[in-house]
Amino acid sequence: MRYIPWVSSRPDDWSTRYSVLATARRTAALVNVLADERSTPGDVAGVLRAHGETDPLDLHTDDVAAMRSAAALLRRVFAAEHVDEAAAVLNGLLREGTGPLRLTAHGGGTPWHPHLDPHDDAPWAEWFLASSCMALAVLVWDHQRPPGRICASSGCPDVFVTRGSGPERRYCSRRCATRERVAAHRRARAVQTVPADDGGVRNPYRP
Repeated sequence: MRYIPWVSSRPDDWSTRYSVLATARRTAALVNVLADERSTPGDVAGVLRAHGETDPLDLHTDDVAAMRSAAALLRRVFAAEHVDEAAAVLNGLLREGTGPLRLTAHGGGTPWHPHLDPHDDAPWAEWFLASSCMALAVLVWDHQRPPGRICASSGCPDVFVTRGSGPERRYCSRRCATRERVAAHRRARAVQTVPADDGGVRNPYRP
């Protein structure tokens, strides 16, 4: 099944747990796990479960390979520096990689909602690309800025979703942000303590 069963009686449960933002965050998590060539169907299934999918998840090696190709395409959206670039990439993916917009309730198992994959039992990669394009396109529409970024921390390839109208995040996590602040502080201290020719400590701000 390519949908998350609607099991709660709370009227707002489906709309909050499986919102556009939640779908976009699932996209980022999948792009990150699929960036590792060693990731297995079990690894990908674990991410899907963490973002609301329920068992059984019938994922195979060829599914993961196809999803990895889709993830590489989606990474281009996160790499976009400007909203115009993000929109252009998404337009290309929507034109070449998704079907026409349709509504589905998965036989009554969910509320009516839009899909861009060709049918409810589309392959995992088609579902992944289509649902991701839908969510990321809505975020561009809603915020008029790129929907996500690649972490600015050196050595971290992870993507993440930006949101809101405040200052844009540069790092995927507090851990990466802290690591970069510590590294910058150490570099600054190293510059301030460069040895002078006479064996003293040179002040870098004086000639």
